[in-house]
Amino acid sequence: MKNNSNKYNCPVDATIDLIGGKYKAVILWHLTDNRKRFSELKRLIPKATEKMLIQQLRELECVGLIIRTVYPVVPPKVEYSLSDFGKTIIPVLQAMCSWGEEYLSSTNISSVCCSGSNTEK
Repeated sequence: MKNNSNKYNCPVDATIDLIGGKYKAVILWHLTDNRKRFSELKRLIPKATEKMLIQQLRELECVGLIIRTVYPVVPPKVEYSLSDFGKTIIPVLQAMCSWGEEYLSSTNISSVCCSGSNTEK
């Protein structure tokens, strides 16, 4: 994890810098229950292009929120999981999901993303 001690004026600014981005929070959310391969993340986040997903994963890895594990097999197997530091963001993600569910419910918009085990964490 890089040191950005002089970069932020506000803790919210730091949080948004780390998890802000088109798909970063969604990627983290999908990694809360267990590790995932790239293809699984791509299926879970269909609007993300392959290039964007790779970029977001690299940025999350660079700041220490996720761990990329490469297994020495043929064909290569790569899995992504939350680091110990990344696991500390789970309560924030749960709050975001709950808030989003309330919003979607109030506007009669349905979502399949949060249905399942992630909401029970």
